[in-house]
Amino acid sequence: MIENELTVYSKPSCVQCNATYRALDAKGIPYVIVDLSENDAALEYVKELGYAQAPVVVVDDQDHWSGFNPIEIERIAAHLV
Repeated sequence: MIENELTVYSKPSCVQCNATYRALDAKGIPYVIVDLSENDAALEYVKELGYAQAPVVVVDDQDHWSGFNPIEIERIAAHLV
């Protein structure tokens, strides 16, 4: 069960980021966007998670992924009630 909004760490003009927004919107999954180009702390955080590609979608500290991933979005949508 998703208790809070997802966080999507993204960058401007990112095709995979835009695809991720569209897929999350289509499933009614709430999220907030953090622009990595304007937030050094967020950039450091996603690097610490081991990612170098946007978007990085964070559900919680143990559940996150990088890139446009429809399978993960479907998994999250299945947990919405």
